[in-house]
This record gives sequence, C-alpha cells and structure tokens, in this order.
Amino acid sequence: MAKELTKNYEYAWSKYSKNDQNELNKVNNDYKAFMSKCKTERECVKEFITLAEKAGYKDIKELVKKNGSLKPGDKVYANNMDKTLALFLIGKEPMENGMRILGAHVDSPRLDLKQNPLYEDTDLALLETHYYGGIKKYQWVTMPLALHGVVIKKDGTKVNVVVGEDENDPVLGVSDLLIHLAADQMDKKAGKVIEGEDLNVLVGSMPIDDKDAKEKVKLNILNILNEKYGITEEDFVSAEIEVVPAGKARDLGFDRSMIMAYGHDDRICAYTSFVSMMKMDKADKTCVTLLVDKEEIGSVGATGMHSRFFENTVAEVMNLCGDYNELKVRRALNNSKMLSSDVSAAFDPNYPSVMEKKNAAYFGKGLVFNKYTGARGKSGCNDANPEFIAEIRSIMDKHNVSWQTSELGKVDQGGGGTIAYILAQYDMQVIDCGIALQNMHAPWEVASKADIYEAVKGYYAFLLEA
Repeated sequence: MAKELTKNYEYAWSKYSKNDQNELNKVNNDYKAFMSKCKTERECVKEFITLAEKAGYKDIKELVKKNGSLKPGDKVYANNMDKTLALFLIGKEPMENGMRILGAHVDSPRLDLKQNPLYEDTDLALLETHYYGGIKKYQWVTMPLALHGVVIKKDGTKVNVVVGEDENDPVLGVSDLLIHLAADQMDKKAGKVIEGEDLNVLVGSMPIDDKDAKEKVKLNILNILNEKYGITEEDFVSAEIEVVPAGKARDLGFDRSMIMAYGHDDRICAYTSFVSMMKMDKADKTCVTLLVDKEEIGSVGATGMHSRFFENTVAEVMNLCGDYNELKVRRALNNSKMLSSDVSAAFDPNYPSVMEKKNAAYFGKGLVFNKYTGARGKSGCNDANPEFIAEIRSIMDKHNVSWQTSELGKVDQGGGGTIAYILAQYDMQVIDCGIALQNMHAPWEVASKADIYEAVKGYYAFLLEA
C-alpha cells in the first residue's frame, strides 16, 4: 500500500546501466568542454550557431533575403544581436496549434568593465568594473580572473578579446585587505565588506620606457593592448568586456559525480535544452529552443525576454510557412506549452536552516520542477496550472526521467524569478523547470552529473510528447 500511495523521489544513479553511464559521461564531458570555452552570452550564441549549422539549421535572415519558404522538417535559427538565439524545427501541424518551447538564459553574474575603465594609481594599473546581476561581492576578490568580450572600433571592426584562459596567458585579479590590517573591515556586514566601487581589477605594475610619460604603467598596458588587439583607450567606449573566473570546468568529488564551473546559472539549462533540440529531426508540433540574455537583471533591453524578438520571430517563421496573419500568431503563442528552464537551489547540509526539506531539491534526484518561484507571497512568479503539471508528470514517467519538485528556500526566506511569467503573458502553459545547484551565483557553481543527464532526457521527452 505504501508503494502505491506514497511518492519516493529516488536517486537517479541507482537506475543506470553501463550504457546509461557511458552516455552520461559523454553528455557531461561535452558540457564541460562547452562551459570551459563559453563564458559570455556572445560566446554561447556563437558556439550554439556553429553546432546548429552542423545539424542542418539555416539562418532565417538568409532565407528571408532569398524569399524562401519553410516546410515541415525544416530547421532555422534567428540570431538577435549575437546574444539571443531562437531555434525552430518546423512541425507537421500548423503553428497556430501551438509550439513546444524550451526556454533558458545565457547571461550569468559577473563584473563588466566600465566605459572608461583604465587608470593608474601609485604605479599600479587597474580596470574599473560595474558588477552585473546578484553577486556576493566578497567572493570575487583574490581569485584568478579572465577578460572575455568584444571591442567594436569606429570603422565597425569587431575585435574579440580573451585574456586569462590559455595556460600561457596572464591572469588578472581584485585585491583584498590583509587580515593583519582588516579589523575595521571584519566588523562590516557581508554586503559591505567589499564595496562595488572597490572591485577594481589589477592589470599591471611595469612602467613603459618613456621618461616623458606621466602615467607610465597605464601607458604600458595601453601599448600591450594596442600591439595585441590594435585598440586604443577610446575603443573601450564601444566595448563589451566581461570579467569572469579564469579556468576550466572541472569534475568535483572523489567519485567525479559533480561539475564545478562558472556560469551554470543558466548555461546548464541552455546547453541541455540545446542538446535535446538537436536530437529532434521531425515533430508534429513546431519545436523551439529559446536562449535569451539579461535575465539576471530583469530580462530587459533589446536582447532580454521582455523584448519583442521572440514574438517577431514567430511571425517571421509563420510567414515563411505561408500561414501568417496577426490572429494566427496570437493563437500560436496562446496554444503553446513551455518549460522555462532555470536553475534551482540544491539542499546544502552546511546551510540547512534556509531550506524546508520536504520541498527542497537534491543532487542526483533529477530534473527539478517549480510550480512557482517568486518571493514571500509568490510575488513576481508564474504559478503553473495543475492540469499542465499532470501532463508533465505523465511524460517524465513514461520516458523514465528522474524528476523532483522544489521551492527556492523557506517561505519568507528569499526567492527568485525566471522568464516564465513573461511567456505566460501570452496565455500559454508554462512551468519553471531546471537543474539544482550549490553555490548559485558564486564564481564557481556546482551541479550533479546525473541531473544534467536527466535534464537532457527530460527536455527531449517534452519536445517529443507534449
């Protein structure tokens, strides 16, 4: 009777055959390589496009230029400013019957260089930053950092910048106060131990050999950048350079059961959604993977989910299918179903007081579904309908996908948000779903390999069956 009437969320590891374990290892090795290479939104979108084109996806802009058309089985992608990407597999049914959408974001908490970042102080050269997203500022000091980004010169030339990842590269860093002199600092609250304006990145201390120069160390850095990248100080004004942790994604634990990486939130969901999409060659309903920017700061701007990019792209795709009008676009969005894929908080035995164990996510128990997110009284959340949840349960169980449910901590303890509520404004069925992390929003986050593997299986099952 207990077996029939109670739900036991078992660990996924216990069900794996040797073949499952081999596939799990392959998925996770590929994921580590991706995470080691792609540390900005632009790098993610570029890599996804490269992989998608190898799988037969075509650029929708090129198709529009050629007055082309789309038919069931065709694969296209839309690239928005190199920071947002939508992939479509055209289904047999008219799009107004609805789409099956996987959505995630590819931006992560970090430090951004200011527009006029480089300065010299007491014979040291530093770069000023402005932090992006919700971070604990004290976590970003005394660790090796790298620069990733682009510089756009006045003539439109794009210069890609990556410093600190190759083993022969130098790394950069933000200093902290030595413990011997930190009596006043140690009395501060955690949010004030390191101030935002103090997150200045140390980049040099050697003066240039020019006796007439006033700021010799700064000039030496500018000379190095000019020789390597052909840029000047003014070019920082039209640059987008991010300061991120230097180094590769690594296995964590003696048993290698986990992965430590920068940017799991939310590239872990973006990557697993993308991999699942690439496994689809045909579908009854049009399948979509939507990877957006700016979620960490409210999904705003031209590349955030609040932009009209997705809606406009759906209209463009329907036009290429020969089935466009405004009412049909609205019906297509209204009749769609979506997994809004973002990370959840994994139970951490070091910090049990903030969690409610019966409604927490755990490493190794699979894909996490959050009926609602938000804060306090569910403020700002999408609250999924039970009819849709029942459908999702059925699909996951049919495909032997390990899954669990969760809330982001105790009621009144905190909370968070995703892009789910934005898509729900179209009246489509949406549920928050993703992978549990420890160290969320820290420079190095941790995830379970089993959960990554189950996410790929779960997202694929949703596209196949929903």
